Amino acid sequence: MEIDFKTKRLQKQCNDDKEMVKIHGKERAEKLRKRLDDLRAALNLSVMKSLPGRCHELKGDKKGELAVDLVHPYRLIFKPAGENFKKKDGGLDWSAVTSITITSIEDYHD
Repeated sequence: MEIDFKTKRLQKQCNDDKEMVKIHGKERAEKLRKRLDDLRAALNLSVMKSLPGRCHELKGDKKGELAVDLVHPYRLIFKPAGENFKKKDGGLDWSAVTSITITSIEDYHD
């Protein structure tokens, strides 16, 4: 899958192992690296349903975004890139998503 980032800062955090550990600590950085590797290797988003990390759609003010678990309570938040991923009923066609934009790494449960 193709991965883009909302900001250059976020891109650096996710692609520089030293920076990742500095910001997120060793345990969360390891999970983050694993989730990013899984996303990059996936042919499309539907593959993520069968992998660890509980990839799921978000609701409320984060509707349209998805998340995968890191170290509780943190999540890697992203959204599909492009517009050809909606089903006729308006739902997300997971198998049509081949490109995403990482938007944040956060605990959105506050």
